[in-house]
Amino acid sequence: MTSAFSTRISDAGYDAPAERFSGPNLSLDFRLLWDTYPKMPAEIDTIDRRILAELQREGTLSVDQLSERVSLSRNACWRRMRRLEDDGVITGRVALVDADKLGLGLSVFILIRTSNHDPDWLAKFRGAVTSFPEITGVYRMSGDLDYVLRARVADVKAYDRLYQRLIAKVPLSDVSASFVMEEIKETTVVPVELR
Repeated sequence: MTSAFSTRISDAGYDAPAERFSGPNLSLDFRLLWDTYPKMPAEIDTIDRRILAELQREGTLSVDQLSERVSLSRNACWRRMRRLEDDGVITGRVALVDADKLGLGLSVFILIRTSNHDPDWLAKFRGAVTSFPEITGVYRMSGDLDYVLRARVADVKAYDRLYQRLIAKVPLSDVSASFVMEEIKETTVVPVELR
């Protein structure tokens, strides 16, 4: 039995096997559930993904080195890199540093709940959290927590100083912190090779 719904899915170009539910939901096409990762724009192909993967591993590669690794001519590789930069896929190149060697060996996750969600409070909160260089990530959350902040500090005393400065800038109703005991994995690499 072929429905208009499954015909549209087939016409969309999905490659997944056409497994179908047996039972009351005959129109449920598993090809919709095949890839749980979000689709990148169609103009990003396998070669672009290889370029992105290589640059994430080693951002200092020359165009010649990169073109050799992805088996592409130098000019074609340069054009693709340029397009990825122009399209905002590549947003910058940075040097990664060892926080321990800089005396910032303590990672802290700061968990915030607030009863205030009005635009003025939010503007004040954004201004406060973005002004502290120790705060390296700020996330608005769904669920029980409102915000999670990630910070890098020297020790617990340095965290307390950060906490005191933060609550002086913006009223917060419930703040707690969890200190990282061991970093098992931390990366800036986006999994571009997953499909």
